[in-house]
Amino acid sequence: MEQVLVVSRSLFDQLGAFQGFQPDAGRYLTDLLNPENNFFMDRPAAEEDPSHKQLIPYSLFHHSGRLLCYTRGGKGGEKRLHAKKSVGIGGHINPVDQTQAHLGEQTYNNGVEREITEELRITGSYKQKVIGLINDDSNDVGRVHLGVVHWFDLESDDVASNEDAIQDLQFVPINELVTRIDELETWSAFCVKHVAETRP
Repeated sequence: MEQVLVVSRSLFDQLGAFQGFQPDAGRYLTDLLNPENNFFMDRPAAEEDPSHKQLIPYSLFHHSGRLLCYTRGGKGGEKRLHAKKSVGIGGHINPVDQTQAHLGEQTYNNGVEREITEELRITGSYKQKVIGLINDDSNDVGRVHLGVVHWFDLESDDVASNEDAIQDLQFVPINELVTRIDELETWSAFCVKHVAETRP
């Protein structure tokens, strides 16, 4: 059974719960990635337990004013998001990501790299940074997840899908994504609005 990294909802509330996009990631990440504050939980239980938040790296890929966009196919792990358009690549942090006897920043970073390698084939180098967190308590998916948004600046737009669940992969101008915001899953809509205003 898959296990996923979680933190308590009470910790999130203590650090400052929010709805939407929160650019001040530094205010949260130190405590969220502290091994004393997170642990692995069986995924089926975590999906039905709003007293915990699953930590999800959510990576955006940028090249020349465009963001990588795709449609979620029917074979993706989160059935509640199928057929939605997304600009975020990511997934759960699993025990396979642990390289030491404790959970912490390195375990999290291992999970980020694993998810990207599993889902995309990227040609060329890139630079990346964390630009914020996303939370959406308005629906069943959002209530049990907390996203950490990573911004990848790509040297090349030569990117291909590595999974059937990632379909219609293409780079779309940020300004165009703003006009199509209603087609996006909620987390992607939050991200596009923030990126359009700030251009990280």
